Amino acid sequence: MTLSNYPVRASIGVTDIERSAAFYEQVLGLVPASIGPSAGIQGGARFYACGQGTVLNVFETPTAGSTRSTVATWYVDDIDAVVAGLKAAGAQPVRYEGFGQDDHGIGPRAGGGRIAWVEDPDGNTLAIETDD
Repeated sequence: MTLSNYPVRASIGVTDIERSAAFYEQVLGLVPASIGPSAGIQGGARFYACGQGTVLNVFETPTAGSTRSTVATWYVDDIDAVVAGLKAAGAQPVRYEGFGQDDHGIGPRAGGGRIAWVEDPDGNTLAIETDD
């Protein structure tokens, strides 16, 4: 048995779905494809349709905790424009010492390309990457 032939969905646990939904919708510009319950919380989950049939699930759970490692990555064509748009919407790029990030928080990605990070209200790390 292997899972490599099946679709996968990224899921991010948060402590307050309303606060997080505001960030994911107003700052990241995602639109909920559907809203459902989570851990007995009516409306506690948001499902955001993203590119190429992928879905990001953000859900409220009492066991949510922040993670400093990347939990979701968006692959974009123009990272400079995307990061500028995120900053204009209120996101602050995360900076890591020694990663060679520029003034906009964009740095070289291991293996080539460029990468930037932002955090959601719970401190979950989200990445924006490009191959150029």
